[in-house]
Amino acid sequence: MLIQNIEDKNVVWFENSNSYLIVEPTVSNILSQLENQTPTTEIQDELVKELDIPKDIAEAFISDIQDLAENQNKVSVSTKDVQQLPVKERSYFSEKYYEIYNRIFLFQFETEYHELLVHPKISYLEIKTPKEVSHQYQIFDHNEQLFFCKDGQLINSWTTKESHLLQGKLFMYLVIDIYNKPEKDWLGVFHASAISNGEKGMLFLGDSGNGKSTSLALLNANGFSCIADDFVPIDSNKKIRTFPSAISIKKNSVPTLLPIYPELNNAAEFNYTRLRKIVRYLPPKEQDYTLELDCKALIFIKYEKDSDLKVRKISKIQAFQELIPDSWISPLAKNAQQFLDWFLALPCYQLIYSDNDKMVKTVGKIFNDEL
Repeated sequence: MLIQNIEDKNVVWFENSNSYLIVEPTVSNILSQLENQTPTTEIQDELVKELDIPKDIAEAFISDIQDLAENQNKVSVSTKDVQQLPVKERSYFSEKYYEIYNRIFLFQFETEYHELLVHPKISYLEIKTPKEVSHQYQIFDHNEQLFFCKDGQLINSWTTKESHLLQGKLFMYLVIDIYNKPEKDWLGVFHASAISNGEKGMLFLGDSGNGKSTSLALLNANGFSCIADDFVPIDSNKKIRTFPSAISIKKNSVPTLLPIYPELNNAAEFNYTRLRKIVRYLPPKEQDYTLELDCKALIFIKYEKDSDLKVRKISKIQAFQELIPDSWISPLAKNAQQFLDWFLALPCYQLIYSDNDKMVKTVGKIFNDEL
Protein backbone atom coordinates (compact mmCIF):
# COMPACT_ATOMS: atom_id res chain seq x y z
CA MET A 1 0.00 0.00 0.00
CA LEU A 2 1.15 3.52 -0.84
CA ILE A 3 -0.20 6.72 0.70
CA GLN A 4 0.31 10.06 -1.03
CA ASN A 5 -0.90 13.43 0.21
CA ILE A 6 -2.65 15.52 -2.43
CA GLU A 7 -3.93 18.88 -1.19
CA ASP A 8 -6.15 18.21 1.86
CA LYS A 9 -6.77 14.54 0.99
CA ASN A 10 -4.69 11.40 0.77
CA VAL A 11 -4.55 9.02 -2.17
CA VAL A 12 -4.14 5.39 -1.17
CA TRP A 13 -2.89 2.80 -3.67
CA PHE A 14 -3.69 -0.86 -3.02
CA GLU A 15 -1.20 -3.21 -4.64
CA ASN A 16 -3.36 -6.34 -4.90
CA SER A 17 -6.14 -4.61 -6.80
CA ASN A 18 -3.96 -1.89 -8.37
CA SER A 19 -6.63 0.61 -7.34
CA TYR A 20 -6.50 4.20 -6.12
CA LEU A 21 -8.78 5.64 -3.45
CA ILE A 22 -9.10 9.26 -2.30
CA VAL A 23 -9.76 9.46 1.44
CA GLU A 24 -9.50 11.76 4.43
CA PRO A 25 -6.15 11.68 6.29
CA THR A 26 -7.81 10.01 9.29
CA VAL A 27 -8.95 7.12 7.11
CA SER A 28 -5.54 6.66 5.47
CA ASN A 29 -3.91 6.71 8.90
CA ILE A 30 -6.19 3.90 10.09
CA LEU A 31 -5.55 1.94 6.87
CA SER A 32 -1.81 2.27 7.49
CA GLN A 33 -2.20 1.13 11.11
CA LEU A 34 -4.27 -1.87 10.06
CA GLU A 35 -1.66 -2.85 7.49
CA ASN A 36 1.00 -2.61 10.19
CA GLN A 37 -1.18 -4.86 12.40
CA THR A 38 -1.69 -2.26 15.09
CA PRO A 39 -4.25 -3.66 17.61
CA THR A 40 -7.75 -2.35 16.86
CA THR A 41 -8.21 -1.45 20.53
CA GLU A 42 -5.22 0.86 20.28
CA ILE A 43 -6.60 2.45 17.08
CA GLN A 44 -9.99 2.79 18.76
CA ASP A 45 -8.58 4.58 21.81
CA GLU A 46 -6.64 6.96 19.57
CA LEU A 47 -9.75 7.69 17.51
CA VAL A 48 -11.89 8.38 20.57
CA LYS A 49 -9.33 10.88 21.80
CA GLU A 50 -8.70 12.52 18.43
CA LEU A 51 -12.33 12.91 17.32
CA ASP A 52 -14.00 13.04 20.74
CA ILE A 53 -16.50 10.32 19.85
CA PRO A 54 -17.97 7.38 21.82
CA LYS A 55 -16.16 4.05 21.74
CA ASP A 56 -18.99 2.27 19.91
CA ILE A 57 -18.91 4.87 17.11
CA ALA A 58 -15.12 4.50 16.84
CA GLU A 59 -15.43 0.70 16.78
CA ALA A 60 -18.02 0.83 13.97
CA PHE A 61 -15.88 3.33 12.03
CA ILE A 62 -12.83 1.05 12.25
CA SER A 63 -14.93 -1.95 11.22
CA ASP A 64 -16.10 -0.08 8.09
CA ILE A 65 -12.49 0.75 7.20
CA GLN A 66 -11.48 -2.88 7.73
CA ASP A 67 -14.20 -3.89 5.24
CA LEU A 68 -12.95 -1.22 2.85
CA ALA A 69 -9.38 -2.52 3.10
CA GLU A 70 -10.53 -6.10 2.59
CA ASN A 71 -12.43 -5.17 -0.57
CA GLN A 72 -9.61 -3.05 -1.98
CA ASN A 73 -6.99 -5.71 -1.23
CA LYS A 74 -8.75 -8.38 -3.26
CA VAL A 75 -6.47 -9.51 -6.07
CA SER A 76 -7.47 -7.85 -9.32
CA VAL A 77 -8.76 -10.26 -11.92
CA SER A 78 -7.12 -8.57 -14.89
CA THR A 79 -7.07 -11.75 -16.90
CA LYS A 80 -9.51 -14.59 -17.15
CA ASP A 81 -8.51 -18.15 -16.50
CA VAL A 82 -8.54 -19.51 -20.03
CA GLN A 83 -7.23 -23.04 -19.86
CA GLN A 84 -6.11 -23.29 -23.45
CA LEU A 85 -6.41 -21.73 -26.83
CA PRO A 86 -9.54 -22.91 -28.65
CA VAL A 87 -8.56 -25.62 -31.12
CA LYS A 88 -10.10 -24.80 -34.45
CA GLU A 89 -9.02 -24.54 -38.06
CA ARG A 90 -9.65 -20.85 -38.46
CA SER A 91 -10.31 -18.75 -41.54
CA TYR A 92 -9.97 -14.98 -41.45
CA PHE A 93 -12.02 -12.17 -42.91
CA SER A 94 -8.84 -10.20 -43.54
CA GLU A 95 -5.08 -10.20 -43.08
CA LYS A 96 -3.39 -6.84 -42.96
CA TYR A 97 0.23 -5.76 -42.68
CA TYR A 98 1.31 -2.53 -41.02
CA GLU A 99 4.73 -0.94 -40.91
CA ILE A 100 5.33 0.90 -37.63
CA TYR A 101 8.74 2.22 -36.63
CA ASN A 102 10.52 -0.07 -39.13
CA ARG A 103 8.70 -3.14 -37.80
CA ILE A 104 6.12 -5.18 -39.71
CA PHE A 105 2.97 -6.33 -37.89
CA LEU A 106 0.58 -8.91 -39.34
CA PHE A 107 -2.98 -8.66 -38.03
CA GLN A 108 -5.49 -11.42 -38.72
CA PHE A 109 -9.15 -10.54 -38.13
CA GLU A 110 -11.75 -13.30 -38.06
CA THR A 111 -14.67 -11.01 -38.95
CA GLU A 112 -15.34 -7.51 -40.20
CA TYR A 113 -16.34 -6.55 -36.64
CA HIS A 114 -12.91 -7.58 -35.34
CA GLU A 115 -11.25 -5.57 -38.08
CA LEU A 116 -13.25 -2.46 -37.10
CA LEU A 117 -11.84 -2.66 -33.58
CA VAL A 118 -8.32 -1.91 -34.80
CA HIS A 119 -7.83 -1.27 -38.51
CA PRO A 120 -9.41 2.20 -38.96
CA LYS A 121 -7.06 3.72 -36.36
CA ILE A 122 -3.89 2.47 -38.10
CA SER A 123 -5.10 1.95 -41.67
CA TYR A 124 -2.76 4.68 -42.97
CA LEU A 125 0.19 2.47 -41.96
CA GLU A 126 -0.98 -0.53 -44.01
CA ILE A 127 1.45 -1.88 -46.59
CA LYS A 128 0.67 -4.25 -49.45
CA THR A 129 4.10 -5.80 -50.01
CA PRO A 130 5.36 -6.80 -46.58
CA LYS A 131 8.90 -7.66 -45.70
CA GLU A 132 9.78 -9.97 -42.83
CA VAL A 133 7.05 -9.95 -40.15
CA SER A 134 8.14 -8.90 -36.66
CA HIS A 135 4.95 -9.90 -34.83
CA GLN A 136 1.63 -11.56 -35.64
CA TYR A 137 -1.61 -10.56 -33.87
CA GLN A 138 -4.89 -12.47 -34.11
CA ILE A 139 -8.40 -11.50 -32.97
CA PHE A 140 -11.30 -13.95 -33.07
CA ASP A 141 -14.43 -15.20 -31.28
CA HIS A 142 -15.13 -18.48 -29.50
CA ASN A 143 -18.18 -19.29 -27.35
CA GLU A 144 -19.13 -15.61 -27.04
CA GLN A 145 -15.61 -14.72 -25.94
CA LEU A 146 -13.19 -12.36 -27.72
CA PHE A 147 -9.66 -13.74 -27.98
CA PHE A 148 -6.39 -11.91 -28.57
CA CYS A 149 -3.29 -13.90 -29.49
CA LYS A 150 0.19 -12.68 -30.23
CA ASP A 151 2.80 -14.79 -32.02
CA GLY A 152 0.74 -17.92 -31.39
CA GLN A 153 0.35 -17.30 -27.64
CA LEU A 154 -2.96 -16.51 -25.98
CA ILE A 155 -2.76 -13.09 -24.31
CA ASN A 156 -6.29 -12.83 -22.91
CA SER A 157 -9.99 -13.23 -23.56
CA TRP A 158 -13.00 -11.08 -22.80
CA THR A 159 -16.76 -11.17 -23.16
CA THR A 160 -18.08 -9.67 -26.37
CA LYS A 161 -19.27 -6.66 -24.33
CA GLU A 162 -15.68 -5.96 -23.24
CA SER A 163 -14.23 -5.09 -26.64
CA HIS A 164 -12.77 -1.85 -25.21
CA LEU A 165 -10.64 -3.97 -22.86
CA LEU A 166 -9.36 -6.00 -25.81
CA GLN A 167 -8.46 -2.78 -27.62
CA GLY A 168 -6.60 -1.48 -24.59
CA LYS A 169 -4.60 -4.68 -24.10
CA LEU A 170 -3.81 -5.01 -27.81
CA PHE A 171 -2.59 -1.41 -28.04
CA MET A 172 -0.52 -1.91 -24.88
CA TYR A 173 1.22 -4.85 -26.55
CA LEU A 174 1.68 -2.78 -29.68
CA VAL A 175 3.47 -0.13 -27.58
CA ILE A 176 5.64 -2.83 -25.99
CA ASP A 177 6.59 -4.22 -29.41
CA ILE A 178 7.10 -0.85 -31.12
CA TYR A 179 9.58 0.29 -28.48
CA ASN A 180 10.87 -3.14 -27.45
CA LYS A 181 10.24 -2.20 -23.80
CA PRO A 182 8.49 -4.70 -21.49
CA GLU A 183 5.32 -3.81 -19.60
CA LYS A 184 7.27 -3.11 -16.40
CA ASP A 185 8.99 -0.19 -18.18
CA TRP A 186 5.73 1.74 -18.63
CA LEU A 187 4.08 3.91 -15.98
CA GLY A 188 0.75 3.94 -17.69
CA VAL A 189 -1.39 4.60 -20.71
CA PHE A 190 -3.96 7.37 -20.65
CA HIS A 191 -7.21 7.99 -22.52
CA ALA A 192 -6.05 11.34 -23.84
CA SER A 193 -4.58 13.21 -26.79
CA ALA A 194 -1.01 14.50 -26.75
CA ILE A 195 0.75 17.32 -28.59
CA SER A 196 4.24 18.76 -28.62
CA ASN A 197 5.74 22.17 -29.25
CA GLY A 198 9.03 20.50 -30.22
CA GLU A 199 10.44 20.64 -26.70
CA LYS A 200 7.75 19.36 -24.34
CA GLY A 201 4.46 17.52 -24.54
CA MET A 202 1.01 18.19 -23.17
CA LEU A 203 -1.95 15.90 -22.52
CA PHE A 204 -5.56 16.79 -23.37
CA LEU A 205 -8.18 14.90 -21.40
CA GLY A 206 -11.94 14.90 -21.11
CA ASP A 207 -15.05 12.83 -21.67
CA SER A 208 -15.82 11.48 -25.12
CA GLY A 209 -17.45 14.21 -27.19
CA ASN A 210 -15.68 17.08 -25.42
CA GLY A 211 -13.45 17.80 -28.42
CA LYS A 212 -10.05 16.31 -27.53
CA SER A 213 -9.38 14.94 -31.00
CA THR A 214 -10.75 17.97 -32.84
CA SER A 215 -8.55 20.23 -30.71
CA LEU A 216 -5.60 17.97 -31.49
CA ALA A 217 -6.26 18.25 -35.23
CA LEU A 218 -6.51 22.05 -35.00
CA LEU A 219 -3.26 22.27 -33.04
CA ASN A 220 -1.56 19.85 -35.45
CA ALA A 221 -2.38 22.31 -38.25
CA ASN A 222 -1.04 25.28 -36.30
CA GLY A 223 2.56 24.49 -35.52
CA PHE A 224 2.15 21.76 -32.91
CA SER A 225 2.91 18.07 -33.45
CA CYS A 226 0.46 15.24 -32.85
CA ILE A 227 2.07 12.72 -30.51
CA ALA A 228 -0.92 10.45 -29.89
CA ASP A 229 -4.71 10.39 -30.02
CA ASP A 230 -6.92 8.49 -27.56
CA PHE A 231 -4.05 6.34 -26.26
CA VAL A 232 -1.03 8.09 -24.73
CA PRO A 233 1.83 5.97 -23.30
CA ILE A 234 4.12 7.28 -20.53
CA ASP A 235 7.28 5.28 -19.90
CA SER A 236 8.96 4.59 -16.56
CA ASN A 237 11.24 7.59 -17.12
CA LYS A 238 8.09 9.77 -17.02
CA LYS A 239 8.38 10.55 -20.73
CA ILE A 240 5.49 10.84 -23.20
CA ARG A 241 6.02 8.50 -26.15
CA THR A 242 4.45 8.51 -29.61
CA PHE A 243 1.55 6.20 -30.48
CA PRO A 244 0.59 5.69 -34.15
CA SER A 245 -3.20 5.94 -34.00
CA ALA A 246 -4.76 8.33 -36.52
CA ILE A 247 -6.80 11.25 -35.20
CA SER A 248 -10.47 10.32 -34.86
CA ILE A 249 -12.78 12.97 -36.32
CA LYS A 250 -16.47 12.70 -35.48
CA LYS A 251 -19.02 13.60 -38.13
CA ASN A 252 -20.04 16.92 -36.57
CA SER A 253 -16.41 18.11 -36.56
CA VAL A 254 -15.80 17.45 -40.27
CA PRO A 255 -17.16 20.83 -41.53
CA THR A 256 -14.84 22.69 -39.13
CA LEU A 257 -11.76 20.77 -40.23
CA LEU A 258 -12.41 20.39 -43.99
CA PRO A 259 -10.93 23.81 -44.93
CA ILE A 260 -7.73 22.79 -43.12
CA TYR A 261 -7.70 19.12 -44.09
CA PRO A 262 -9.40 18.74 -47.52
CA GLU A 263 -8.34 15.07 -47.52
CA LEU A 264 -11.11 14.43 -44.98
CA ASN A 265 -13.61 14.85 -47.80
CA ASN A 266 -12.51 11.54 -49.32
CA ALA A 267 -11.69 9.77 -46.04
CA ALA A 268 -13.54 6.55 -45.33
CA GLU A 269 -16.40 6.86 -42.85
CA PHE A 270 -16.80 4.26 -40.09
CA ASN A 271 -20.15 3.77 -38.37
CA TYR A 272 -19.69 2.47 -34.82
CA THR A 273 -23.29 1.54 -34.09
CA ARG A 274 -22.60 0.33 -30.57
CA LEU A 275 -20.98 3.66 -29.67
CA ARG A 276 -23.51 5.64 -31.72
CA LYS A 277 -20.89 7.61 -33.58
CA ILE A 278 -19.64 8.04 -37.13
CA VAL A 279 -15.92 8.67 -37.45
CA ARG A 280 -13.33 9.50 -40.09
CA TYR A 281 -9.62 9.14 -39.42
CA LEU A 282 -6.99 11.74 -40.11
CA PRO A 283 -3.38 10.52 -40.32
CA PRO A 284 -1.09 12.69 -38.18
CA LYS A 285 1.82 14.48 -39.75
CA GLU A 286 5.01 12.45 -39.78
CA GLN A 287 5.61 11.10 -36.30
CA ASP A 288 9.00 10.73 -34.65
CA TYR A 289 9.16 7.54 -32.56
CA THR A 290 12.45 8.60 -31.00
CA LEU A 291 10.75 11.42 -29.08
CA GLU A 292 10.87 11.23 -25.29
CA LEU A 293 9.01 14.27 -23.99
CA ASP A 294 8.54 15.75 -20.55
CA CYS A 295 4.92 16.66 -19.86
CA LYS A 296 4.23 20.37 -19.46
CA ALA A 297 0.65 20.15 -18.17
CA LEU A 298 -2.63 18.25 -18.12
CA ILE A 299 -5.42 20.10 -19.91
CA PHE A 300 -9.05 19.08 -19.38
CA ILE A 301 -10.51 20.51 -22.55
CA LYS A 302 -14.08 21.07 -23.67
CA TYR A 303 -15.65 22.70 -26.71
CA GLU A 304 -18.83 24.63 -25.89
CA LYS A 305 -20.67 26.42 -28.66
CA ASP A 306 -20.77 30.22 -28.24
CA SER A 307 -18.76 30.06 -25.02
CA ASP A 308 -16.15 32.64 -24.13
CA LEU A 309 -12.70 31.16 -23.66
CA LYS A 310 -12.24 30.11 -20.03
CA VAL A 311 -9.01 28.75 -18.65
CA ARG A 312 -8.20 28.14 -15.02
CA LYS A 313 -6.13 25.88 -12.85
CA ILE A 314 -8.13 23.11 -11.22
CA SER A 315 -7.47 21.18 -8.04
CA LYS A 316 -5.22 18.14 -8.18
CA ILE A 317 -7.95 16.07 -6.53
CA GLN A 318 -10.45 16.96 -9.28
CA ALA A 319 -7.85 16.23 -11.97
CA PHE A 320 -6.93 12.90 -10.34
CA GLN A 321 -10.56 11.80 -10.17
CA GLU A 322 -10.96 12.48 -13.90
CA LEU A 323 -7.61 11.00 -14.92
CA ILE A 324 -7.74 7.60 -13.23
CA PRO A 325 -10.97 5.88 -14.43
CA ASP A 326 -10.00 5.55 -18.10
CA SER A 327 -6.29 4.95 -17.55
CA TRP A 328 -4.15 1.85 -17.28
CA ILE A 329 -1.58 2.37 -14.52
CA SER A 330 1.29 -0.05 -13.92
CA PRO A 331 0.53 -2.53 -11.09
CA LEU A 332 4.13 -2.38 -9.80
CA ALA A 333 4.72 -0.47 -6.55
CA LYS A 334 7.78 1.35 -7.89
CA ASN A 335 5.88 2.52 -10.98
CA ALA A 336 2.79 3.47 -8.97
CA GLN A 337 4.92 5.79 -6.82
CA GLN A 338 6.60 7.26 -9.89
CA PHE A 339 3.19 7.84 -11.45
CA LEU A 340 2.04 9.73 -8.34
CA ASP A 341 5.25 11.78 -8.35
CA TRP A 342 4.76 12.54 -12.07
CA PHE A 343 1.17 13.62 -11.53
CA LEU A 344 1.93 15.83 -8.52
CA ALA A 345 4.55 17.78 -10.46
CA LEU A 346 2.10 18.77 -13.22
CA PRO A 347 -0.13 21.85 -13.34
CA CYS A 348 -3.71 20.95 -14.25
CA TYR A 349 -5.99 23.27 -16.23
CA GLN A 350 -9.57 23.34 -17.42
CA LEU A 351 -9.93 24.94 -20.86
CA ILE A 352 -13.38 25.69 -22.29
CA TYR A 353 -13.61 27.33 -25.70
CA SER A 354 -15.61 27.97 -28.85
CA ASP A 355 -13.13 30.13 -30.76
CA ASN A 356 -10.49 27.85 -32.32
CA ASP A 357 -7.88 30.59 -32.76
CA LYS A 358 -8.13 31.62 -29.13
CA MET A 359 -7.75 28.00 -28.05
CA VAL A 360 -4.58 27.57 -30.13
CA LYS A 361 -3.08 30.80 -28.76
CA THR A 362 -3.91 29.82 -25.19
CA VAL A 363 -2.21 26.44 -25.55
CA GLY A 364 0.87 28.26 -26.84
CA LYS A 365 0.80 30.53 -23.80
CA ILE A 366 0.69 27.54 -21.45
CA PHE A 367 3.71 26.02 -23.19
CA ASN A 368 5.56 29.34 -22.90
CA ASP A 369 4.58 30.06 -19.26
CA GLU A 370 2.75 33.19 -20.40
CA LEU A 371 -0.67 32.44 -18.94
